[in-house]
Amino acid sequence: MGSTSDLPVMEKAAKFFDEMEVPFEINALSAHRTPEAVEKFAKNAQARGIKVIIAAAGMAAHLPGVIASMTTLPVIGVPINASLDGMDALLAIVQMPPGIPVATVGINGSLNAAILALQIIAAGDDSLQQKLTKYKEDLKSKITQANEELAQVKYKFKTN
Repeated sequence: MGSTSDLPVMEKAAKFFDEMEVPFEINALSAHRTPEAVEKFAKNAQARGIKVIIAAAGMAAHLPGVIASMTTLPVIGVPINASLDGMDALLAIVQMPPGIPVATVGINGSLNAAILALQIIAAGDDSLQQKLTKYKEDLKSKITQANEELAQVKYKFKTN
C-alpha cells in the first residue's frame, strides 16, 4: 500500500487471507517517496514466491502501475478514497497504457481484490478452490438468513 494510512481499507484483504490460511505480506511502499524500494519489491517478488500483487493507493495512485511495469506477476489495484471520493485514484489505476495491465477493483474494494487474487492463485490448486467454493456458499447462506429475518419484520403495508 502507498502508506500505512491505507491499512484500515486493506485490513479486509488481510483478514480474508487469514481466514483462507493463505500466507501474505503487507508493505508500505510509495511510488513517489520510495521508488527504489518499490523497484526492489516488484523485481524480486516472483523469486520470493509471490503469485499475485495487490497494490493499493490513493490520490495520484501510481503504485499499481509502477509495480506492474516491473513484473510479469498479475497486479490488482485498489483505489483508496483519499481525495475526490476516490475517483482520482480509480482513474489513475484503471487507465493503464497498452502492455501494462492492472486489474482494478472498486474504490476501497480490498476484499474483492483479495478474492480475485485467490481465484487467480487457486486456478492450479484444488484445496484453495474448495475454500473459495465454501466461501461463496457461505455468502449465499448469509443472504438466505437475512431474508428469513426480514420476513419477520412487520409493517402495515408490507406484503411479504
